[in-house]
Amino acid sequence: MSKVAVHAAQPRAGGSAPSTRPGTDPATRRPYDRWKRLLDVVGALLVLTVGAPLFAAVALLVLVTHGRPVLFRHTRPGLYGELFDVVKFRTMRHPDPDRGLVTDAQRLTRVGRWLRASSLDELPEFWNVLRGEMSVVGPRPHLVRYLDLYDAEQARRHEVRPGITGLAQVRGRNALNWTAKFASDVEYVDRRSFLLDLRILLATVRVVLSREGISAPGAATWHEFTGNDQPPAPSAAADRDAAPRR
Repeated sequence: MSKVAVHAAQPRAGGSAPSTRPGTDPATRRPYDRWKRLLDVVGALLVLTVGAPLFAAVALLVLVTHGRPVLFRHTRPGLYGELFDVVKFRTMRHPDPDRGLVTDAQRLTRVGRWLRASSLDELPEFWNVLRGEMSVVGPRPHLVRYLDLYDAEQARRHEVRPGITGLAQVRGRNALNWTAKFASDVEYVDRRSFLLDLRILLATVRVVLSREGISAPGAATWHEFTGNDQPPAPSAAADRDAAPRR
């Protein structure tokens, strides 16, 4: 299967924009995209304001159980593959081989599992939404190293902003294989609308309350994407590039 790289990296400073931006063709734009951004800003402001006490409580819990830093930052590709730092609450201890803390399963704490199951670890991403790096609904942002592994169809997931929740998340989250995840992401790109976003948000409440698909079968978090449809070996650390910062 031939691969194409999304032009992903716009350097933090002094760099130039990607030479090609998928999705910039006017035919791929929709009137809803402008309204969607407005709804994202209003929604993010509402959550960040009304949810401030909850943010503070979760931050204190993470500080007590995991220590500093409270937040986990990791570089991910967003709209048109441009890089940004996604922000979450930490759910893992720092790597420490002397204490046997190496793999995701070893580093993930009981509190961290609860934060992931309840999706409370995702709350800081509303700051990414406010900044315009993410949307409330859209394909989840994956690892930068996956960019060179996508085929042309899979790369279309970057034609919209990544989301806190999305079509793949309400269809199974991490329990889905990569083929199904990417198919759902591209389907969202093609079908995006206010009604679809509303349905996804309502379904997200059900998924979070039922705690469906929190981790991939046989993994503490998820399996690595290897660029093909063969089942990959369980990943010891899906975000190992960022392990020291988690």
